Amino acid sequence: MSTDPITMEIVRNGLNAIAEEMNANLARSAFSPIIYEMKDCSVAIFNEDCDLLGQAPGLPIFLGALAPAVRAVKEHFSKSGIQEGDIYALNDPYLVGSHLNDVTVVSPVFIDDELVGFTANKAHWLDMGSKDAGVSVDTTEVYQEGLRFGPIRLYDKGEAQDDILDILARNSRLPLSILGDLHAQVAACRSGERRYQEFLSAFGLDMVRECTKEIFRQAEASDRAFVKSIPDGVYSAEGYMDSDGSDEEPVKIAVEVTIRDTEMHLDLSGSSLQRKGCTNCGIAQTISAAQLAYKFIVNPEQTPNGGNFRALSVTAPEGTIFAAQEPAACDFYASPSGLMIELTLKALSEAIVGRIPAGGPHDQMNFIVAGRDENGTLFITGEASAVGWGALPDADGPNATVCYMAGDLKNLPAEVEEAKFPLRVNCRTLEEDSGGAGRFRGGLAMIKEYEAVAPGVSLLLWLERTVTPGWGVAGGKDGQTARCIWDLGGTEERTMTKANHFALPVGKAIRCHTAGGGGYGPPWERDIQGIIDDVLDGYVTRQAAEVEYGVRWGEGRMIVDEHATKEARSTLAKSYS
Repeated sequence: MSTDPITMEIVRNGLNAIAEEMNANLARSAFSPIIYEMKDCSVAIFNEDCDLLGQAPGLPIFLGALAPAVRAVKEHFSKSGIQEGDIYALNDPYLVGSHLNDVTVVSPVFIDDELVGFTANKAHWLDMGSKDAGVSVDTTEVYQEGLRFGPIRLYDKGEAQDDILDILARNSRLPLSILGDLHAQVAACRSGERRYQEFLSAFGLDMVRECTKEIFRQAEASDRAFVKSIPDGVYSAEGYMDSDGSDEEPVKIAVEVTIRDTEMHLDLSGSSLQRKGCTNCGIAQTISAAQLAYKFIVNPEQTPNGGNFRALSVTAPEGTIFAAQEPAACDFYASPSGLMIELTLKALSEAIVGRIPAGGPHDQMNFIVAGRDENGTLFITGEASAVGWGALPDADGPNATVCYMAGDLKNLPAEVEEAKFPLRVNCRTLEEDSGGAGRFRGGLAMIKEYEAVAPGVSLLLWLERTVTPGWGVAGGKDGQTARCIWDLGGTEERTMTKANHFALPVGKAIRCHTAGGGGYGPPWERDIQGIIDDVLDGYVTRQAAEVEYGVRWGEGRMIVDEHATKEARSTLAKSYS
C-alpha cells in the first residue's frame, strides 16, 4: 500500500492532535492545581509495539519515559491478558525512572478485538504517603518516599478495581486529591482511546500503519543525517551538584559524547555511584533526559515520533546515580538529569560552534509548602521555580523561565496560592544583576517571598547549582547562584539552600532567590544602548553597568560619557587577556 505526502501529513498531525486533546482533558478534569494550573503532566499515544505516535506539549523530562512505562505494562500483563477497557498504573522509579509522586496511567486501544496501541499519561500526585507530607529532602531509602507499585490493573474490562483504589487512597494524606487526579488521568486515556479508534476507522488501520512506518523512516534518516554532520570525535564535560540532600559532599556528573558517522553515544560511567541521599535516578528517566539533550541539538524543530532517537545510545552502569538500584532514594531524581543535559550541550559546543548557549542553572528549584488551613484541612502546594537561562550566541538568555526539563510547566499564580492556601506571596519579581554579564546577558533569576497566615505551615526547600553555576561562555560571566533568606533583617536571619519542611511561623517571611544564566561573549563588547535599556528595565543596576560592562556615566541620569566608557572598556579587555 503506497502513501502520499498529503495523507502522511494529515496522519502525522492528526495523531498529535489526539494527544493534545488528551492533555486538555487531563488539565480540565484534574483535582489539583499542580496539574490544572501548573501542567505537571505529559500525555502520548503509542502503537501496539510501544512506538511513539503522537504527543502534546508537557514536561519533556516525562515524555521520553512514557514509552518504557508502556512497555513495562505490556510485558507484565501480556501473560494474564490485556483486555479492552483495562486501565493500568505504575510509579516504581526503577522501572519508570522518576519519583513515586509521578504516576503513569496506561490504557490499551482495540479495534475489532485487535490490540492496536496504547494511550498513556504521567502526572504528579501531591502525596504518596511518604515520611513527610508531599516529598522530602532528606530521604535515604525509597521506602521513606511513599507507596511504590509496579504495573497494577486499576480497571478490569472497564470495571474499577475498588480494592486497589482503596489501597491507593488509604496510603495518602490527600486521598480525595489523588483519586480525583487519577480519575482525570483515566478520563484522558479514555478520550485518547475513542479518538484513536475514530481516527483508525476514518483512515483504515493498514493506511495509518503504512504512514507511520514512513514517518518513522523519515525521522530516523533526518536524525542520522544531522548526526553525520557533527565531526567525529569524543567530547566530554563534567560538573557537580551541590549535594544529595543527606550530606554536603558534591555529586559528580561526568558526560562523554562519542560521535561516529551517524551514531551518537552518551557515556555516563564517570558519574557518581548512587548516593545515600535522594538524587538517584532510574535508567528510564536517564534515557529520557539524554533524549532531551539530543533533541536540543538534532532537528529540534521536528516533533518527535517513534523514528527519532534511534541514532542515540546511552551507557549508565547499574548502581550509578543514573541507573539507581533498590533501595536508592529518588525524590529529587531530576537534579542529576538537568546537569547532565547541560553538560552534554557543553561537551558538544566544541563540535557545534556557535549553536550552544551558555550554561543555565537548570534544576527544579522547588519551594513546596505544606500544613493545615484555617479549617484544619491538610494542604500541599509547590512549584518548580523559574530560573534565568544561559545567553545565546546572538541573544540574551530568557528571564525567569522554568528549566527546560519542565518545558510546558507553569509557575503557580500568586492569586491561586493566596485563594486556596493560608499563604501570602509578598513578591514575585526578577532579580537585578543575577544574569551573567556578557556581550549577550544571561537570563535573570526570580525572587519569591512567602509568608504564612496560619500556624503549622512548613516549607520544603530545594535549591541547587551553587558548585556548578550557569557558566559563562567565550568571556561571559557566570550567573548568580541560588539561596534562600529566612527572617530577612530579623534576629533569626540565615541563608540556606535546602531544608526539609522548615517551620514558617505566622508573621515571618522567607525570601527565595533562584539562579541566573551565564553570559555569552565579553561584557565590554555589549551594545551600550542594550546596557542602558537593561538599567531602565531594572535588569542591571547602574553600579553593575560600571563594574561589569565598563560604562561611565556622564551628567544626567542616563547619559553615557562615551570617551571615558571607551577607555574603561579597553582596560577591562586588557585585564582579561
